[in-house]
Parts: sequence; structure tokens; C-alpha cells
Amino acid sequence: MNLQVMWDSLPMYAAGAGTTLQLLLLALAIGGALALPLSVLRSLPSAWAWRPVWLFTYVIRGTPLLVQLFLLYYGLAQFDAVRDSLLWPWLKSAWFCAVTAFAINTCAYTTEILHGAIKAVPAGEVEAARALGMGRWMAFRRIVLPSAMRRSLPAYSNEVVLMLHGTALASVVTLHDLTGVAREVNSIHYLPFEAFITAALCYLAITVLLVGGFQLAERRWLRPFAARG
Repeated sequence: MNLQVMWDSLPMYAAGAGTTLQLLLLALAIGGALALPLSVLRSLPSAWAWRPVWLFTYVIRGTPLLVQLFLLYYGLAQFDAVRDSLLWPWLKSAWFCAVTAFAINTCAYTTEILHGAIKAVPAGEVEAARALGMGRWMAFRRIVLPSAMRRSLPAYSNEVVLMLHGTALASVVTLHDLTGVAREVNSIHYLPFEAFITAALCYLAITVLLVGGFQLAERRWLRPFAARG
């Protein structure tokens, strides 16, 4: 193993890690912001409200992230109407397409996670809120939704880690994330093991930090539920 190459390439990997984290944080922020209202619609009794959301999550979760990324970055470019539209400066950007694909993908999964957590809120909590004089939407906003968001932490932490690993696909649309840097190092030095094991260690380090942060959040926010049990 050529450790010197790994050491000399660390600045490149640091830059790639920065790109990976930017992609991850933007995707999670956009996807989470969209997932919150969609999960509310998904939980409504009206079929006109939940069926379109269900269809969206079903399609996105049923197709590979790589295919979604290819459709955005390569597929839309074949249409003249898209190339002539005002959106073309954005859609021809690898960065924009990668963030959009990742955000849509994590939005679908997060919507289902929050929907499941909303359904898992005990009916007794809602009844207690109604007994205190809260209306349906006030009880939902003050009791059900905060409780659901706490309950969803363990599942959402897994989604964040999976999304981190999913950002590795950004390299296929020419972005220099961690995996893209590993490919470049390999193309320069012809050392695939050193190039990709360094990237793997970087992903592992980020995963450890993310999991540790979520464990701290779970200890704080899920402690009341543990005390009840």
C-alpha cells in the first residue's frame, strides 16, 4: 500500500468531503422542508389529499436514485423545449441536478418516515389535548407533530446516512465529491485500492459523526418516551 500517495492526496479528499457535505446538507434541507407538509397531506383521511403524495413516494422509492439522477441530468437535455426554456441554465448544471435528485429522493423517504411517526402517536395524547380545549389543528401542531418528529429520529438517522452514501453518485455527473476525487486519484496514480480506501475512510468518519449526533439527539428528545415505558 502506497501511504505516501494517500497522504499527499488528503487536501483533494478534504475538498471532496466539503462538496459531499454541501450536497448532503442541501438535499436534506430541501427534502425535509418539502417532506413536512407532504407527510401532513399523507396523513389526512381524504383520498384526494393522500393519494397523490402516496403515488409520488411510491414512484420515487420504487426507482433507483442513479436512474433519477440520469433522467434529470441527461434525459431532460434531449428535449428542445427544455433547452429553450428559462430553466435550462439550471438544468444543464450538474450541481443543480444532483441536489435536485437527492432532495426529491430523500423527500419521498422522509415523507413516509414522518407519516409513520404521525400514525404512531398514541390516541391518548390527542384526546388529552382535545380535553384541554385544543382544536383539531392546534392539537396536531402542538402535540401530534412534535411527538411524531421525536419518534421519527431513529428512522431518520438511517435515512441521513443512506443519503450520505447516495451522494457518491454525484461523481457520475462530473462532480468532484469524495468518490469523484477517488476516481481522479486512481486515474493519476493507478492505485485503486489506496484511492478508494481513503474515500471509504472519509465516508466512515462522516458517518460516525452523524450517528453520534443523532444518538445525542435521541437521548435528549426520546427520553420522555423511554420514561413512560
